[in-house]
Amino acid sequence: MLLRTNDVGCSAWQIAAQGGNVDVIRVIWEKAKERLTTEEIKNEILLRTDREGWNAWYMATNEGNVDAMRLIWELAKERLTAEEIKNEMFLRTDNEGRNVWHIVVFQANLKVMWVIWELAKERLTTEEIIYEMLLRTDGKGRNACNIAAFEGHVHVMREMWKLAKERLTTEEIKNELLLRTDREGRNAWNNAAFSGNEDIIRLIKGRLNRD
Repeated sequence: MLLRTNDVGCSAWQIAAQGGNVDVIRVIWEKAKERLTTEEIKNEILLRTDREGWNAWYMATNEGNVDAMRLIWELAKERLTAEEIKNEMFLRTDNEGRNVWHIVVFQANLKVMWVIWELAKERLTTEEIIYEMLLRTDGKGRNACNIAAFEGHVHVMREMWKLAKERLTTEEIKNELLLRTDREGRNAWNNAAFSGNEDIIRLIKGRLNRD
């Protein structure tokens, strides 16, 4: 029962994380400690991915289940090495080349966005935060700024600039965030125009003119 998966490759642990069912996550964890080996707990519970390449941490993040995220984080610290936490909870990419930062920007959940950012500062180097979060592109060649512009998430754009200013120079914000093009040759301005979001268009224009 602990290791059985459904048609899309999700275990009960992943489903509980997706639904934000903290009590169920705890029950499954206790059962796993009784019945599974250390390696099985690591590989089949904490690190198992579904057919899209998502583990339980990514699923909880995608659904905005902060309590489930925090619980999984604490349990992961008991069983995973620092390198495994970094690679599997921050840098892992799914079948579409998206990491956890791309997912949270797509969902436009600022509370989750700040949780991920604060945890990343604990576990990632400055270079990793810059190149694996702020500037990292997904399978379509889109960085987080491009994703937010395409989806019309103006509040996410504003918050990202605050975060970017902590780590990037003015030129990097301009050239690597705003003007970086995806695989279709569209930058954040183009993607904002495509989505028809006038607030983001004005925001980007104001930023470029100021810089």
